[in-house]
Amino acid sequence: VQLQASGGGSVQAGGSLRLSCAASGSIFSINIMGWYRQAPGKQRELVAAISSGGSTNYVDSVKGRFTISIDNAKNTVYLQMNSLKSEDTAVYYCNADVQSYRDQSHGIVYWGKGTQVTVSS
Repeated sequence: VQLQASGGGSVQAGGSLRLSCAASGSIFSINIMGWYRQAPGKQRELVAAISSGGSTNYVDSVKGRFTISIDNAKNTVYLQMNSLKSEDTAVYYCNADVQSYRDQSHGIVYWGKGTQVTVSS
């Protein structure tokens, strides 16, 4: 299973970016997909997560500004980021809890390579 993230870049404060992350490979089902971020000198933190059923969870600092969504048919998760702030600058990573065809009873968490988001004030 591979996760391919895209959509990062540089934007001025107040701007918007949309991240995408597509999972591919031997996927039977995906339970949860999420976005994490890691700023320089800080620990990686959960930004937002979404279940295949559409239940969402956000870190308080992005509530009202970021929206996570999922396309189950495409095994793709999106993160719409609006009203970006300089403190949103970080490397963003996607992950997915995947059940493969080989082992449909257990989920394994896979990570994609990070994508840089830089917000200038």
